[in-house]
Amino acid sequence: MSYYYKVLVGSAQYHGNEALTYASDEDLPIGSIVRAPLQRISALGVVTEIVGKPSFKTKNILETFELPPLPANLVGVITWLRTYYPAPLGQTTLSILPSQLTPKLIDEIPGLQEPIAIADMELPPLTTEQQDVLAKTEKTDTYILHGDTGTGKTRVYVELAKKAVASGHSVIVLTPEISLTSQLAQSFQHVFGKRVVVVHSGLTPKARQTVWLTILKSTEPLIILGPRSALFTPVKSLGLIVVDESHEPAYKQEQAPHYHAVRVASQLAHMHSATLILGSATPSITDYYIAQQKHKAILRMKQPARANENSKVTTEIVDLKNRDNFTRSQYLSNQLIASVKESMAKGEQSLLYLNRRGTARVILCNNCGWQAVCPHCDLPLTYHHDVHTLQCHTCGYSQSTPTSCPECKNTEIVFKVVGTKAIEEEVGRLFPQARVMRFDTDNKKAERFEQHYEAVRNGEIDILVGTQLLAKGLDLPKLTTLGVVIADTSLTFPDYSAEERTYQLLNQVIGRVGRGHSAHEKIIVQSYDPTRPVITAALTNDWDTFYATETRERELFTFPPFCYVLKLACRMASNKAAEAKAEQFLYSVREMGLPLLIDGPTPSFHTKIAGKFEWQLIVKSKRRDALLGVIKALPKSGWTYDIDPINLL
Repeated sequence: MSYYYKVLVGSAQYHGNEALTYASDEDLPIGSIVRAPLQRISALGVVTEIVGKPSFKTKNILETFELPPLPANLVGVITWLRTYYPAPLGQTTLSILPSQLTPKLIDEIPGLQEPIAIADMELPPLTTEQQDVLAKTEKTDTYILHGDTGTGKTRVYVELAKKAVASGHSVIVLTPEISLTSQLAQSFQHVFGKRVVVVHSGLTPKARQTVWLTILKSTEPLIILGPRSALFTPVKSLGLIVVDESHEPAYKQEQAPHYHAVRVASQLAHMHSATLILGSATPSITDYYIAQQKHKAILRMKQPARANENSKVTTEIVDLKNRDNFTRSQYLSNQLIASVKESMAKGEQSLLYLNRRGTARVILCNNCGWQAVCPHCDLPLTYHHDVHTLQCHTCGYSQSTPTSCPECKNTEIVFKVVGTKAIEEEVGRLFPQARVMRFDTDNKKAERFEQHYEAVRNGEIDILVGTQLLAKGLDLPKLTTLGVVIADTSLTFPDYSAEERTYQLLNQVIGRVGRGHSAHEKIIVQSYDPTRPVITAALTNDWDTFYATETRERELFTFPPFCYVLKLACRMASNKAAEAKAEQFLYSVREMGLPLLIDGPTPSFHTKIAGKFEWQLIVKSKRRDALLGVIKALPKSGWTYDIDPINLL
């Protein structure tokens, strides 16, 4: 007897939008994991529906794996993703399936079957604010945990996880960076031991397959810890999802499907009737606004978890325009050098932070701090050296490059940015005896932070140099000097999110000190515009003023959360062809009569990629379905799209 099934096939080679029909002699339950033929290859898939015999000829399922069915809610997430973040179904299905399944490994991995007691160990006492948060999260719902750095958000996560596990439910804890998994895993392993399962892309293929099988086969509650992909692990019953550092851009998937982990976590929590916690010292403006509009609880914590009345933190702002502050180094001020030297003499640590995301040019006046911005979007302009113009990559505005500052007439306009490698070299020159390590995305595998976490935490490194990898979530007991090399760097990005990212990064990085470990700690911030409101707000932790100002700006210029955004990119062999194709599609979109605001077409921020030229359109609407209609009309070749992009670069 033959049975017929709808199967979601996990393969990037399948570009269709519907499950495929296959035949089998076996009576398979929904959620069964199979291997099915797909043109000239075979691919893993999951059975989603039993159907009658179709009118067309079908192929047979090649292999059925002796495994528990995938949870129905996980398959349901794929159905939801198809409509909320449109992408080829084969690519979307890959999110929930392993890259391979080895029969021998299937037999070897038993999963967690026996109950494991939660460790009865000494945990730091709960602060009054932590107790208040726990009391207010008794009801299953979505909560924003707005806790300043050092207030003990992880301690709250552990307590909430204990309640979930005690009631027979698993927990997913997301972290934005692999480098943060070591510290977070330690916090949970002390309490939950072998219940903690860590999953991330840095694992070997065999290790990832082992973790996936462990979760699928387990009958006991687990703590699943990892980056955004942890949401797609085959956990059966969820009671809690925590998105730590929920504001981080790393939670947005850059490849199709272009999902945001916070939105997927919200949907998954809804399907499981689980609690969702969005934890951050600097919440996303969009998430914060949505929470207010939906009357979701925003829980505030300001009280340090580790009280130290003798601890003192001093903050000094150094004006980068005053070169009298830079007699020993062109990058590091005399004040910062003196503080690093003092920390080294005491056997303490220093951290020098410089955000170098992207390749934008800085266009600043070296005298008064003036910056070139678009008069239409209020966003930083980008310098194009080939045509010697400044251009807005959102609306297309352009102007000739000034030869002098329009404010003070100074001729010293800055068009360059220093990077972390240059800072590392400078530190080596100034402190030849220091043990120095640089941490950024240029690190090779053996140099990455997670490989040196214990050495850094124990103070075996004197001076840390790094980007945003070191700005969040880390508790470094030996750190007493924090230097921000250029506070304005992220403000130079020609994007509506630049102010928000600047506030977040500055606020997060200064939170690496002031955690009660040392009697005296120092923060030195170097800036071209020390009085700029966003810098002042970040350094004084004035979230309310910053949030109010930023939301007013975004409403005025129609940016999220006051609209949905779709970024379209056309890539062709020549610049003229890309421009023509973009103009042609713009005309067809306008003919659709949808409620849209369209900026462009303009050259993309990276105008030439892999030998091809790229132009983009930015489409805004208060109706998400209008943007989905634009995606549906997009030509199949030469175009890419990203709905809800984290930036417009």
